[in-house]
Amino acid sequence: MKIISVVGTRPNFVKIASLVKEFSKHPDITNILVHTGQHYDEKMSDSFFRELEIPEPDINLGIGSGSHAEQTGRIMIEFEKVLLNEKPDLVLVVGDVNSTLACALTSVKLGIKVAHIEAGLRSFDREMPEEINRILTDQISDYLFTTEKDAEKNLLNEGIAKSKIFFVGNLMIDTLLIHKERASNLKKPDSNDYAILTLHRPSNVDDKETLSNILEIIREIQSQIKIIWPMHPRTRNNLERFNLKEKLKEMKNVSISDPLTYLEFMNAVMNSKFVLTDSGGIQEETTVLNIPCITLRDNTERPVTIEQGTNYLAGSNKNSILEIIQKVLNGKAKQYRGIKFWDGKAAERIVSVIKNEKAN
Repeated sequence: MKIISVVGTRPNFVKIASLVKEFSKHPDITNILVHTGQHYDEKMSDSFFRELEIPEPDINLGIGSGSHAEQTGRIMIEFEKVLLNEKPDLVLVVGDVNSTLACALTSVKLGIKVAHIEAGLRSFDREMPEEINRILTDQISDYLFTTEKDAEKNLLNEGIAKSKIFFVGNLMIDTLLIHKERASNLKKPDSNDYAILTLHRPSNVDDKETLSNILEIIREIQSQIKIIWPMHPRTRNNLERFNLKEKLKEMKNVSISDPLTYLEFMNAVMNSKFVLTDSGGIQEETTVLNIPCITLRDNTERPVTIEQGTNYLAGSNKNSILEIIQKVLNGKAKQYRGIKFWDGKAAERIVSVIKNEKAN
């Protein structure tokens, strides 16, 4: 059986790592790894392949940045050539980025089956580009692998046949559990009296007024606790573009760095008091690490991290963010209560389903 696995961005690399390892245990599966090049920054791409022990991609499309339409279109054009050349039995896509939708759509048009990992997650906010990618990818996929029970309900509500849906658990947690010890063995910070901040979503960083408002919230928080901010290239560019860098320079308790590698970031999270983020995957990682997570969004496609994990949905309301932080610093944070199948065995379940379905 020949499978093409597609990656394009940091979260994709983290999710695919344990699956690539699992495929290598099955001599009857040939797995071709295709990197679209959607993330091309060394710290956001190459270092992840090294640290997560993912083999070098067999094919790199080298797409780079661009508008949603440009990026999606270029990926489709280049990926079609790969499909025509390789003729795989199955294309496997992960998450909700432009690479996910572009490669799924190209495959289906050529009559090639598609498996979507992390299917059924919904923020119910169609202004998020990722939400459109999720919905459309799920509609055209043959195998829909879910990470939590709510995802199946969402898919059934959208008319997806139950026979296509498989609850397998969370690949991102597989990878975290495999590498947790290595991450914890890295040099610890001198003090754990700090919070981590990550910010990259267009809804937060592409609008001057919104980004300016978030900086005001950060100003308030850093007066209470040091903030370590590994800055996404998109955010850095927008701070420059909106002339907001001076505002940040005034904040003496904010430490800005380039993006961290996977292990560096996990180490920093493990030793922090809490994390402020607008990322989806970090809501899951902090939950399993039992670190409080304050999500700077009005919605989340991962409600299980709020119901059974350590995640708080805070939006951009300064008072509610500060109230949650106070609760956390006073030792009254939520505790992780365990989530079914977030046990490090999602990759095994996925390969088992693919092989059984192929046999049938």
